[in-house]
Amino acid sequence: MNAEAVKTDVILERLSRLHPKLIDLSLVRVERLLKILGDPQDCLAPTVHVAGTNGKGSTIAYLRAALEAAGYAAHVYTSPHLVRFNERIRLTGELITEDALLELLEAIEDANGGESITFFEITTAAAFVAFASIPADIVLLETGLGGRLDTTNVIKSPALTVITPVSHDHHQFLGSTLADIAREKAGILKPGYPCVVARQPVEAMESIVARAEELGSALFIQDEDWSVHEDRGELLYEGPRGKRRFPLPNLPGDHQIDNAGLAIAALDRLPRFAVSDAHMATGLTNVQWPGRLQRLTNGPLVDLMADGWELWLDGGHNASAGEAISTFAKANWTDRPLYLIGGMLNSKSCADFLRPLAEQSVQFFTVAIPGEENTVSADDLADIAGSVGMDATPQSSVMAALKALPSPSGEVGRVLICGSLYLAGTVLAENS
Repeated sequence: MNAEAVKTDVILERLSRLHPKLIDLSLVRVERLLKILGDPQDCLAPTVHVAGTNGKGSTIAYLRAALEAAGYAAHVYTSPHLVRFNERIRLTGELITEDALLELLEAIEDANGGESITFFEITTAAAFVAFASIPADIVLLETGLGGRLDTTNVIKSPALTVITPVSHDHHQFLGSTLADIAREKAGILKPGYPCVVARQPVEAMESIVARAEELGSALFIQDEDWSVHEDRGELLYEGPRGKRRFPLPNLPGDHQIDNAGLAIAALDRLPRFAVSDAHMATGLTNVQWPGRLQRLTNGPLVDLMADGWELWLDGGHNASAGEAISTFAKANWTDRPLYLIGGMLNSKSCADFLRPLAEQSVQFFTVAIPGEENTVSADDLADIAGSVGMDATPQSSVMAALKALPSPSGEVGRVLICGSLYLAGTVLAENS
């Protein structure tokens, strides 16, 4: 790690201590800081603001890939990062450099003056300053959590809002029902600006529609205004322009068909941007989004496995993610036994994530997530896994779990490391 990266980590650690709570949904603190900084959020290129529970990052990845294929310069803000904080801020196609990030964080820290503010608030402010300082054609902005009180929701006039599938997550902050959670997500809608909406459970869609009617925001809804599905090895999208065929997306899983369709629908609602079907096809086939059903083909962790074994990684952590992985496994992974290695945070419903995977996996090795104070212990996660019918064994680390894999002569298996984006980041760092 170079000197600038070390200095960046020191500042980020210092900033993380400015507020007693990791998550404290409010716009007051960030609005104060942004005002000091000259309200950079009001000086951005046309912005696509994306909220939802699942698929936000993948949808943004498709949008970025297609827009860049068409020659547009995009700024992108996503979270969390997997290995380095730089992954959160992409400036016209490139991750922000360590030098630029260090200078930016020092300036933001000085402007904040030691006032109470959360880590996500101050780093989002940093992204807005960077985006306002460098010309771009478009900004792709992902919410951190929720929508109504999410730090990113200081954008007053987005070119477009997008709501990905909403499911149960973060009950302690967003509400106990899907209707409550969807109402919070729909907080990103703005009067008179359109919103593209993925397929939703009925109660979630009702909340989104109600909010749109209050604001006069036009909705462009999956299965009503547009549809997408796989057809004869291609992605078939149908909307106001009729039926259009594209190659299947590069990211695996049936849920990626819907994410890709959502990106196409969003681009259809951005008439100022001339993204052809050929550009979209290039985006679908070239998109990259680490930690989402990603196969690891080399590295120290892969080297621990016997010849012929496969190692996969996914950061999904809620019930919908468990269902998506299970569906993918049923369709693609029946040729060999599937072993799971997993760690989860105590803010997630571990049983709901694991339950759909119980039938597919032959054994589950549980681990604590290194460096995360809110991790579920390996022993507790094994108990939870056992309660949903899994054969679970605690291990001290991912490396120890890989070494504990069975190795009968001639058997080849498949391993999926799963349960948390934070664990996925640790694995990518260890395997680099």
